[in-house]
Amino acid sequence: MCGIGNAAEAAFLDLLFLNTDWAGIGDAGGLQNSATAGSFYIALHTADPGEAGDQTTSEIAYTSYARVAVARSGSGFTRSGSSISNAALVQFPQATGGSGTATYFSIGTDSTGTGQIVASGALAASLAVSNGIQPQFAIGALVATAD
Repeated sequence: MCGIGNAAEAAFLDLLFLNTDWAGIGDAGGLQNSATAGSFYIALHTADPGEAGDQTTSEIAYTSYARVAVARSGSGFTRSGSSISNAALVQFPQATGGSGTATYFSIGTDSTGTGQIVASGALAASLAVSNGIQPQFAIGALVATAD
């Protein structure tokens, strides 16, 4: 087993979440960003989806729930050291029925379905969602760390 250096962790997160080139890898341009950055999708989970899970693993299921798109850019994410967090308010639809308690979040590849989880983390505090509750997370509240 080997560790990944801090500078490589930062460059990897920048490439993945901020769509920024990773210089010094491969040819003169390094690992290139995407021509179209696109978005990742934030999901809420009632338990840890785990490293082998997908976006549907333990996903909350209140009525009107939908994943939230976040741009793969500096307007969507910010990096500090080996951690990535949301750069803007993340606001889910208001519950119109059903309930659940969110304890984890994930950042994944699909707006619906079994999308691949890119990163996940525990919420700082569990969030009980029921009719009339609209989950939202302030800037920097959703943090995932590469280590």
